[in-house]
Amino acid sequence: MEYKRITIISGHYGSGKTNIAVNMAYDLKTRRENTAIADLDIVNPYFRTLDSWEDFKKRGIRLICSSFANSNVDAPALPQEMYSITDDRSQNVIIDVGGDDRGALALGRISGAIVEEDNYDMYMVINCYRPLTRTVEDLLTVKEEIEMAGRIRFTGIINNSNLGKDTKPEDVIRSCEYADTAAQRMNLKIAATSYDKRLDKELRNKVPNPFAMELQELIPGV
Repeated sequence: MEYKRITIISGHYGSGKTNIAVNMAYDLKTRRENTAIADLDIVNPYFRTLDSWEDFKKRGIRLICSSFANSNVDAPALPQEMYSITDDRSQNVIIDVGGDDRGALALGRISGAIVEEDNYDMYMVINCYRPLTRTVEDLLTVKEEIEMAGRIRFTGIINNSNLGKDTKPEDVIRSCEYADTAAQRMNLKIAATSYDKRLDKELRNKVPNPFAMELQELIPGV
């Protein structure tokens, strides 16, 4: 992966955004010293990036998230720390955005400054095996809703099509046609094809822009 200063990860609920955001933060840290990961999901009480807090500390990755993380308290406004994403241009940030248009509303608070700086990529995570995004038409609807709520446009796609722990190499390979069609319809590049690192030997030379990941244990649907 090539990274700009800010990398935004968004998509439908259950698409695997947080796994990708966490692994990108790990990868980015090996390349750039001042690395942070920001959890902008202020409408979901389960802030999943917080589950990797100990790993972040060990690796020297800054975690930016609401003080209400992992509580049952709604926080309708961004905490002040979130604005360091745009204010501190010395840090390189991976942003994990809440699912769908409701989650993208928080991004809209800082998207103007992100667009003005013009040093970002925003990737839509797709998974053809999820029941609500099995067609490209479904993806187009989700894309438009997120872009409208977040007031920022996607620059690429990450194909994260999987069946959880039951995923086989052929499942990922089969999904590439779906991802190609989505990319053409959206006029976007396929930035990565992500998968469990245990499948790396079988997939590395068979999918576009392979990105092998350490998988987190996540609450279903997040």
